[in-house]
Amino acid sequence: MKLQGRISLSVGWITLFLMGTDLFVVSPLLPFISEAYKVSASTTGWMITVFAVTYALSAPIFGWLSDKKGRRTLITFGLLLFAISNTLTAFSPSFLWMIISRILAGLSVASITPLIYAIIGDIAPPNRRGIWLSIIVSGHLTALWAGAPLGTILENFLGWRSIFVVMAIIGAILAVVNFKTWESSPKIDLTRNRLEGNLLRVLCSVSVTTIWAISMYTLYVYLGAALYSENKFSSSEIALAVTFYGVGAVLGSLTSGQLTDKFGEMKISKATLIFLILILICLGIFFSTGDWVYFFLFIWALVGYAGFTSYQARLSVEYPKERGIVMAWNNTALYIGITLGSIIGGFVISNWGYSILPYVCSVAAIGSFVLSTQKVQEAKKESAFSTDK
Repeated sequence: MKLQGRISLSVGWITLFLMGTDLFVVSPLLPFISEAYKVSASTTGWMITVFAVTYALSAPIFGWLSDKKGRRTLITFGLLLFAISNTLTAFSPSFLWMIISRILAGLSVASITPLIYAIIGDIAPPNRRGIWLSIIVSGHLTALWAGAPLGTILENFLGWRSIFVVMAIIGAILAVVNFKTWESSPKIDLTRNRLEGNLLRVLCSVSVTTIWAISMYTLYVYLGAALYSENKFSSSEIALAVTFYGVGAVLGSLTSGQLTDKFGEMKISKATLIFLILILICLGIFFSTGDWVYFFLFIWALVGYAGFTSYQARLSVEYPKERGIVMAWNNTALYIGITLGSIIGGFVISNWGYSILPYVCSVAAIGSFVLSTQKVQEAKKESAFSTDK
């Protein structure tokens, strides 16, 4: 790998690690923020809700703009806004300003995360695209098990506001670094409508991610409560279980890149979904058996996020001219799936209990596989049609 490639991957990884930390670190800080502003726990939860909704609604707009105006400008803008929003989060004079700051944070991350995926897809060598994207995805996933704990450690010494100050400073530095790094990124052809005749196909493609997210987050959102209820796990045992899951997610993403480049995006994305279905069924069977649950959580995340990374690579290949907006729509689809998963999980718990959640996730994985297979058949038909012409 050339020096410029290493620099690009390093900058992309660090940037997505910061974005992931911003996303994952808020949840464990909610009790401290609730106490600081004298509001209820349910009210502070709106910090996460407004962030997610803003991200989901604005990401496609930024993706469309990046395909028209270029990715470098919007990524730099997003990082500057990220620095401003986190500064406001740290020093908000009231809880209303805190909510405004998280709306701005959602806007900033929406203009960064999908565009980093897209720009890596733009510059990666075709035979290494899977590996490059897997490395970038691992930056975001590492924040799941490393970024958030680091933030909570910092809170113990300096208070919760210090976390957002540090992220604001790093965001400002990364704005300059990203602006310089993507200076030589390839120019995009701006002469054509990016989604002419493709909108329905794009929506069908990213819906695979929505259903995949349901298969992952219907259980994950309630994982701590489920482990406590079904296994009587202590807080340290729950933390260890989440660590197993997080490490599996990172390793799955990195492994997927190599397999994708060797065997192809379609084969790996389909194979991982088949394994995901089987593992979720096994997780349901062994969920209440104590130590075995660590192993199945690790394998669940390993296979699940291997599938996500390979599908990202597949979309990057299938939509080379609309890469920015497709990656943005795919991230919106991810957030929609997370939201639906949490709603479905809550309904399942209320009616049947935690032990049913893995089986519900397996049904969603089956749906994702069926839709993904349908997409493969459509791609083959289009290829045959273009050959006949």
